[in-house]
Amino acid sequence: MTRITGTRQSPTGRARTRASAGAGLLLMGALLTGCGAEPGDIPLSETRPETPAATPEATPTATPGVVGAAIGGPAAAAHNGLIVSRAYTDAARTGSAIVTLSPDGGDQRQVTQPPARTFDDRPDWSPDGTTIAFDRTDPQTGTARLWTVPTTGGTEHQVSQLCDGGTADCANEDERAPAFSPDGKQVAFSRSWGALDPSGNHQIQYSDLYLMSPEGTDVQRLTFLTNDKPYSGTVSNPSWSPDGRQLSFEYRTSGTGQPAGSRAIYVVSADGTGLRQLTPWELRAGDRADWSPDGTQILFTTYPAGPDNAPGGGIYTVHPDGTAIGALTPAPSDAYYGTAAYAPDGKSIVFTQAPAGAGADLYSMRPDGTGVARLTNSTDKWLGRPAWGTAEAPVAPADPTQASAQASAQPSAQASQSPQAPQAPQTPQPDAQQPAQAQAQAQGQPPTEQPQSDSDPEAESGSESGSDE
Repeated sequence: MTRITGTRQSPTGRARTRASAGAGLLLMGALLTGCGAEPGDIPLSETRPETPAATPEATPTATPGVVGAAIGGPAAAAHNGLIVSRAYTDAARTGSAIVTLSPDGGDQRQVTQPPARTFDDRPDWSPDGTTIAFDRTDPQTGTARLWTVPTTGGTEHQVSQLCDGGTADCANEDERAPAFSPDGKQVAFSRSWGALDPSGNHQIQYSDLYLMSPEGTDVQRLTFLTNDKPYSGTVSNPSWSPDGRQLSFEYRTSGTGQPAGSRAIYVVSADGTGLRQLTPWELRAGDRADWSPDGTQILFTTYPAGPDNAPGGGIYTVHPDGTAIGALTPAPSDAYYGTAAYAPDGKSIVFTQAPAGAGADLYSMRPDGTGVARLTNSTDKWLGRPAWGTAEAPVAPADPTQASAQASAQPSAQASQSPQAPQAPQTPQPDAQQPAQAQAQAQGQPPTEQPQSDSDPEAESGSESGSDE
């Protein structure tokens, strides 16, 4: 049984293997913080723990409170730099790239150049703003790997694949959703691996969070949620607390999970202890949560039961102890909401929203949910999964030929140069999945952020239990 104890194994002497592994109604009176769990002092380098996986235990009830209620002092002043996002590269949405844009939605620049029918997704900033990490889904296999690219674009670098052998631990191996630690010394990511469920629900066997250095060494397994519960669900979308001591993540259960076909936000300490459920199953919180710069709030999105990316969810905040859950967006809603993220200074939030008859765009609002403004008008690009960093926009080239070449690399639909009034929330149009997405879902992997057909029988079956809209 392979153990990862630090430096990656050489591929020449032996195969490198990695560790096996109604949004707005607030449910008054029923918003429990969910369950808590203590995984114990399990060595993070173990491929599988010798002790059983921790079972969540009940924790005190969360008290719904005023949105934005502070636990600590105000966040320190910070520079609001570029926003990074995912954008589709063609009207048929057969591929996607990573783009950056200014805080007002203008100056949209494409920084990755994926091969045809390839999906670049789930971007995250390095703390110094020089690098963007993301995952790239192969159009043939539907599996994702981790990549990095300079903020200004240029040479893309694949983080060394952590599992390249033919063992069972490498079957259907998939890595996605990278997240830099605040000090830049570690990257958290989700890993899924193992056989597909023989019952035919397309759920993958195991899924948990891992840590590694930005170079791909010192790999450690952080959670063991699915260790003794194969096919129970998918762990994805890690996000670090500002002090680097904790991470939030999404756990989405499969059709055979408990409860079946639901989702919630969990929190775990950076040493693997203190695992607890932050949001109740009834709220159906998912995707990448985001911590406020002062660490007093966690921002997250909810998704209604039914097809993925259906309207009716919303954007919420909660204290790190699970109390004071509150909605920032109107409810009930007929709009689709996606990932939301704080600005570095904590005074604004960027989020994804999709009105009826149009693709998703980016909007901003204040931390209390007021002052909503539309940032982009990119029609078929379906801008999504934004993250707000401190990087400055690159200086425009003086050479007209360079400027022309740079413009040609950008998505065809440019973001508007100034905020616009928000459109009335409406229902997004269904759209058939693309081939790479269907293959990824067959392995229990998250689909890309776009609506699915209401007739899709697997949209909420748990087949993509790590879905991060």
